[in-house]
Amino acid sequence: MARPDLNLLVTLHVLLEEGSVTRAGERLALSPSAMSRALARLRRATGDPLLVRAGRGLVPTPRALELRERVRGLVQEAEEVLRPAEKLDLATLERTFALRTSDGFVERFGPALVARVGREAPGARLRFLQKTRKDAGPLRDGGVDLETGVVEHALAPDVLSRPLFTDRFVGVVRSEHPLSTGKVTTARYTSSRHVHVSRRGLTEGLVDEALRPAGGEREIVTVVDGFSAALALAKASDLVATVPERHTENLRQGMCTFELPFRAPEVTVSLLWHVRLDADPAHRWLRDCVLDVCRFDGQR
Repeated sequence: MARPDLNLLVTLHVLLEEGSVTRAGERLALSPSAMSRALARLRRATGDPLLVRAGRGLVPTPRALELRERVRGLVQEAEEVLRPAEKLDLATLERTFALRTSDGFVERFGPALVARVGREAPGARLRFLQKTRKDAGPLRDGGVDLETGVVEHALAPDVLSRPLFTDRFVGVVRSEHPLSTGKVTTARYTSSRHVHVSRRGLTEGLVDEALRPAGGEREIVTVVDGFSAALALAKASDLVATVPERHTENLRQGMCTFELPFRAPEVTVSLLWHVRLDADPAHRWLRDCVLDVCRFDGQR
């Protein structure tokens, strides 16, 4: 079955409003012959003459009268669909946004972000999800609106990103640990026992790569999948946790933080989203909120 030409809806709408082929043609910038051909196509499509001669003019058939309001509604709805979105009204916005973030992000930036969203859009809600693996599936299927993470490889064309901040690694121990006093040298650092963070269970990472040129090697005795777990172990034992500084500021409270005795590795944390949401006004507003919260925090 051939698909109907939806352009005929606009033609039918104008014809039924004007009740004249000539006036309808003028509104649509079509010649009388082109309008006559369009009316003929409409008659074939609907199986009804639609407009019939009555004296010197045309009058609508019962079928045309039946269709007039329906056609007007369809055309108006189509025009709404194709019209640019109205200006975002944050005061009336009611929407839940899902953010998938790495360990420590919510603790560090969540309070300021929730407060900002609450002030500007009281009806908006934030749903934070723990990022347990790197994959773009949740962004693509709409399960996640925004995601934070370190971009290690080129992103797929349908995933967009923007840098949030650059973070550097620091060492963290409990306040009674031997490394909490005196200068921390490479020798003292490597002679301690370490907890390593890896979602994939690897026993080496950026810190070990940075340590190698200094001639050192960590003794990693346990591997965890998140910064909070690493810091919890370090706080309750003599293990050393090496974690991103800004990301874990709130998690490190009450512990001793020291600069690494070698060139500390740095990572850039980015904000990621799917291209289909790039032009969405509410989504753009939320992205700006996240960017501003992270930028302001870095200027304190």
